[in-house]
Amino acid sequence: MNTTRKLRLGPLPKTETTKLTFVCPASLKADLERYAELHSQTYSERVDAVTLIPHMLEAFMARDREFKRIRART
Repeated sequence: MNTTRKLRLGPLPKTETTKLTFVCPASLKADLERYAELHSQTYSERVDAVTLIPHMLEAFMARDREFKRIRART
């Protein structure tokens, strides 16, 4: 692992998966691919953008205070 860089999204855990398809702008796809390449270099483990997306969404939702508050009530 390259310790000179720290990405917000750390090494990926092994999890059970479900398939989900979504549409995004070409510019977002390009950025996701760039991020995946940087993640691969940082953690010395090849990963593609499709693998990163669920982890990014999970991290985003985990930091959303309002979502956590509402989720705790249900």
